[in-house]
Amino acid sequence: MKRFDVAIIGGGILGCFAARNLMRYRLSVVLLEAKEDVCTGITRANAAIVYPGYDNRPGSRKAAMTVQGNAAFTKLCEELNVHFSRCGSLMLSYSQQADQALECKYQAGLSNQVPGLTLLSGEEAREREPMAAPGISKALYAPSTGTVNPWQLGIAACENARCQGCEVWLSAPVKRILPEKTGYILQTDREELACSMVLNCAGAAADWIQELVFPPSVRLFPDGADFLILDSMAKKPAHILFHQGNQGSKGMTAVPTVEGTLLLGPTRRPLAKSPYATTLEGLAALREDVSKFLPDIQWDRVIRSFAGVRPNPHRVVFRDGAYVPDGKSLGDFVIEQPAPNFISLMGIKTPGITCADGLGAMLARKAAEYLHAKENPDFSSIRPGISKPEGKEIVCLCQQITKEEILGAIRRGAVTVDGVKRRLGTGMGRCQGSRCSYAIEKLLEESTHGTH
Repeated sequence: MKRFDVAIIGGGILGCFAARNLMRYRLSVVLLEAKEDVCTGITRANAAIVYPGYDNRPGSRKAAMTVQGNAAFTKLCEELNVHFSRCGSLMLSYSQQADQALECKYQAGLSNQVPGLTLLSGEEAREREPMAAPGISKALYAPSTGTVNPWQLGIAACENARCQGCEVWLSAPVKRILPEKTGYILQTDREELACSMVLNCAGAAADWIQELVFPPSVRLFPDGADFLILDSMAKKPAHILFHQGNQGSKGMTAVPTVEGTLLLGPTRRPLAKSPYATTLEGLAALREDVSKFLPDIQWDRVIRSFAGVRPNPHRVVFRDGAYVPDGKSLGDFVIEQPAPNFISLMGIKTPGITCADGLGAMLARKAAEYLHAKENPDFSSIRPGISKPEGKEIVCLCQQITKEEILGAIRRGAVTVDGVKRRLGTGMGRCQGSRCSYAIEKLLEESTHGTH
């Protein structure tokens, strides 16, 4: 049985950044992921936004980490060789009640020291974004808002960690956690391991993982979200656009992505029977709501839909024979530490991408302090990107991705067509993989049998 200093449970973006930051110290680390690849859960389905920090309560941990994470994002993406677009955002208001909500966010943003935050008149907003529907009352401009591909960011962090010595165990769901004198024994579908400390980054299963060892304290009550993507030829706004609904309303978002597509959403609805399945009602509501503030949207350019999951954390109490939510969803990041050597990130949703590196660094510092670990002078924060050779065989015509790039992604850990897509963007163009999926399957099969 192998022994590690730290075991990270969950290979989403949070677990990957925890692994990367742990390698800054002289520690033996293993990252455990239940699926066949990292970043296949909550990380794969979200709005891909790097938030500025005006939506968070002043003085909260979430507010501080969002502003700090946003400021560091350009350097982070340069280190990891991931495309980041700091395109700025406009939050649009169309009513007096929404104006009041916008004003509150403006004041919160000033308190949180969000850079460049400006309140615009409706006329000023329309000048910046003529796609927006007429009748804008006010708009909140945040130049620091950006967008990134969350899959590629998490995978890059994982690759960086692995190159520094972190072990990554895939298809290794944790089934039991047994406390022992020196830490824990973790039983997985792959094999058992021992560790001195557990970092629980299991996303939607984080509450279940913690309850393998400790009594319930926080549970996740998820809801669902629907998104639509329009192809790269669709007319797009220059900024990320938020539609500020009235108080208590979610509003809609339009994101010009780093891939050149347009992302629309999210809805907010009860979770479907299959967590990552869209609903007809949700997609219909999304179209209706988006059309109200983007009336000229080119719906014939829609190329795909997908669903996301929001893991809403609630404190729970034991009542009438069951654990039930005690009050409304917790607003700040929930970081539970039921034992000195067990830390859980619970219900880390928006702005989880923005804060992933900061949360990972915080977990690493806590682990290093507990284990008395010294810094690793050999750590490198640089992750080389996948090279794009010129004049080679094109496999994905829509995205102009070559055979050599696909083989590079396979060598880095992709074991499925979706795994290649998450690393390179294959199958994300107009044809949605109908022309290249079979060829990628053949390359995966050949690579598995050692012919490449």
